[in-house]
Amino acid sequence: MYREGDQRMNQHRRAVASWCLYDWANSAFTTLVVTFVYATYFTQTFADNADLGTALWSRGIAISAVLIAISSPILGALADRGGSRRRMLVISTLLCVVATGALTFIVPGTSSAVWLALLCFIVANVAFEVGTVFYNSFLASLATPQTIGRISGYGWGLGYVGGLACLVVALLGFVGIGGDPWFALPQDSGFHIRATNLLVAGWLLLFSLPMLLWVREPTIERAADDLNAVGGRAQVAQAFSDLKRTLLRIRDFPEIVRFLIAHLIYNDGLVTVFAFGGIYAAGTFGLEYDEVILFGIALNVAAGLGAWLFGFVDDWIGGKATVMVSLVALAGAATLAVLAPNRTWFWVAGLLIGTFAGPNQAASRSLMARFVPERNQSEFFGFYAFAGKATSFLGPFLLGILSATWGQRAGVSVVLAFFVVGGIVLYSVDERRGCERARET
Repeated sequence: MYREGDQRMNQHRRAVASWCLYDWANSAFTTLVVTFVYATYFTQTFADNADLGTALWSRGIAISAVLIAISSPILGALADRGGSRRRMLVISTLLCVVATGALTFIVPGTSSAVWLALLCFIVANVAFEVGTVFYNSFLASLATPQTIGRISGYGWGLGYVGGLACLVVALLGFVGIGGDPWFALPQDSGFHIRATNLLVAGWLLLFSLPMLLWVREPTIERAADDLNAVGGRAQVAQAFSDLKRTLLRIRDFPEIVRFLIAHLIYNDGLVTVFAFGGIYAAGTFGLEYDEVILFGIALNVAAGLGAWLFGFVDDWIGGKATVMVSLVALAGAATLAVLAPNRTWFWVAGLLIGTFAGPNQAASRSLMARFVPERNQSEFFGFYAFAGKATSFLGPFLLGILSATWGQRAGVSVVLAFFVVGGIVLYSVDERRGCERARET
């Protein structure tokens, strides 16, 4: 009996470690492709000028955001009905791997290169985000109410470290920042830069294997119609029926509704910070490109440490309180960034934002996992993904308008408004009642 219990404990620990490692694996995509390396390469080489390249890239981001917002709840409902979260996670991960790797071989200046590159990026980005829906939905089944905060924090913190580790390998080994690159890759048409996409694809595939192989679908008691539905068409039809039913009865989950509205608002602030932090650093404080990269790395390190440390705080004071603390700190840091008189104070503000951005994201995920009924994990995390993307254009849009009218400092001040308003909405959420409602369903 002891050996069986000990074996189950070891299997559980392996599953938790594998789940956390998936964050390490997929963060390479957002760090290198979406943020630092390929996005910059595309905007500078695939169009006649950087402004046009930026406009084209922003369209790719916008199209993928719309597709993610539409597809996430539907695919989540389909995965819940068929008990296929793990299978759909495998499919979405492999699709992201293939599409990301394909970016390596699209040469700027060749026929249809712009549209092929954008198509591959959109496919990869949608697959990445949809995969996080299924990935996040495993959290509640791997954690207890006493450990859900720290496990979410472990994963998020490890993700920041993994993204940075892959970025370092790319910059030193492929691009050759600060000296000769480790690998003698051809530099014609920027192949050595495009090859970082192969690094990302391999990184994601390799480090996601433990999650894909060892973390099993949780056993959940399902309704008879779930079990009797056969055939792909029947499953899809039933999934749409489930989604419609959930939309009609979502008023029965008022804490989830309030939380999703709050998350939609304050997450726009985070999206804007990460999208324009480097631009603000260079435009207002005159940071050079290398300094911006260093600034971005420092923010990611701070966010990773913050997510890891505040995971324990989350389990101690609860997810809502942890998110509220992070929003107060983020609002203060945003105010400091707007008013900063010099680089030193800007760096202080940036490190504060990094320190509390990680806990905000990790605790938001754990709070959602506490609120979600067991048999609807993927479906509700699909709505969570929808809330993260539905208005993600709004922050950058308002920042652009204010910056063009009154300057970058005024533009960045919009971030403060998102954090404050999001916090006010979150204050109305009753975490205890939301957890009780999940257990009753």
